[in-house]
Amino acid sequence: MSQNCNQYGQPIGETLANWSARPLPGDVTLEGTFCRLEPLNAERHAGDLYAAYSSAPDGRDWTYMFAGPFNSADEYHSYAETAARSTDPKHYAVIDTRLGKAVGTLSLMRVDPGNGAIEVGNVAFSPLMKQKPASTEAQFLLMQYVFDELKYRRYEWKCDSLNAPSRKAADRLGFSFEGIFRQAVIYKGRSRDTAWFSIIDKEWASLKAAFLAWLAPANFDSEGKQIRTLAEIRKEQSQN
Repeated sequence: MSQNCNQYGQPIGETLANWSARPLPGDVTLEGTFCRLEPLNAERHAGDLYAAYSSAPDGRDWTYMFAGPFNSADEYHSYAETAARSTDPKHYAVIDTRLGKAVGTLSLMRVDPGNGAIEVGNVAFSPLMKQKPASTEAQFLLMQYVFDELKYRRYEWKCDSLNAPSRKAADRLGFSFEGIFRQAVIYKGRSRDTAWFSIIDKEWASLKAAFLAWLAPANFDSEGKQIRTLAEIRKEQSQN
């Protein structure tokens, strides 16, 4: 691959002659087959979300989250009110289209319009959507919004380096691991080493094709179980 150099023969990055700062995430509704995303609204969503989260047998889902666990519906409603007013993070509720209820949340955060970088975070999926197509589709819908509509260059995923399920999810979704930022955060009275992952715009077209193939009705059997995994689809597409 050829490398750009300046007048001194020093290697330099790609020139972005037509670059401009990107728009901020907005109050959009993103429609999918299994779910839709809509801006978090405490009055509409908090009751269903608290009930969905309460279906978990214990509080382990909140161990690596900055908020939670919540001890009452009122406590969660108060949290949701504050979260809904925030613009960074910008929180979205995940609505299960079959149930017609909110079953999880996620957000766009650390928004850097000038550099075209943005992070997905605060992913709080209840037991009603874990390991179900809606959990993958929710992530896809937000990625698609960021890359296809907002035209960001970089989409980040960060988590506690000890959070094995989050790291596994990032890998499954096609993020590339970039390293560990040691002692990067203090939360809940604990030190956190942060694992960094990203997807960049040049990778999006192939990842999008894999998501669409995975989400296609033909990829699910009569019991709703996947036929091919995302990793298998990406591998097949890379060989074509």
